[in-house]
Amino acid sequence: MLVIVLENAPPRLRGRLAIWLLEIRAGVYVGNYSAKVREHIWAQVEAGLDEGNAVMAWRVNNEAGFDFVTLGKNRRIPVELDGAKLVSFLPLDDKNTL
Repeated sequence: MLVIVLENAPPRLRGRLAIWLLEIRAGVYVGNYSAKVREHIWAQVEAGLDEGNAVMAWRVNNEAGFDFVTLGKNRRIPVELDGAKLVSFLPLDDKNTL
């Protein structure tokens, strides 16, 4: 299983992802592909995201059962703690924005 969530992404990227994945909600895409196809799809996200942000999660054989990558500006950042990948929140700046 592969899940990609986009925020503030250009319409051309959303249309591009709709070629391979099913958009089950606005900006939420799901599918089931090999690692090679997953990497190709993520390359499309990297090339077309502009000022938006994205996260991709997929099933792997580890304790959590999944792995994920992020791209773009977001308060949530991946961190590794004792071999487990978790999510940390960046503090807000003086203007309460990133």
